[in-house]
Amino acid sequence: MTYENLDAKLINALLGDGRASLRSLGEDLDVSVTTVSNHLQDLEEDGVIRGYSPSVNYDRLGYDVTAVVQLKVEGEALPEITDRLREVTGMTSVYEVTGDYDVIAVGKFRDTDGMNDRIKDLLADEEVRETNTSVVLNTVVENEQFRLDVSE
Repeated sequence: MTYENLDAKLINALLGDGRASLRSLGEDLDVSVTTVSNHLQDLEEDGVIRGYSPSVNYDRLGYDVTAVVQLKVEGEALPEITDRLREVTGMTSVYEVTGDYDVIAVGKFRDTDGMNDRIKDLLADEEVRETNTSVVLNTVVENEQFRLDVSE
């Protein structure tokens, strides 16, 4: 088994159970605990694995309004606007994009009033020229991670 192949199998195993012990990962992958530990450390240091966190169902916590906000921003203000959006509680994703808009932000809100307040705050910024907001009606897939292809 190549190191690259082992890393992919290790990542896939963690996607299946992010709380798996080094011992169980070693047994599943047929390698030593030390090998698993060393590979995990390398993957963490390389930024491939950025941490271990729970998968939170925000809908169950009352954040059942998801909005996709597209923004047209004055060119020089783009880094400032994206930094501000990153700090807004409830924003789950912020992207600089090509096309008609400069930024796409995805946020979760408790209700439409909270969503409206955040969008009005954005519109009050003179560097934001225009916004277009879509409210999600049905979440088909969200924050899914995918298994890596592993060649044998």
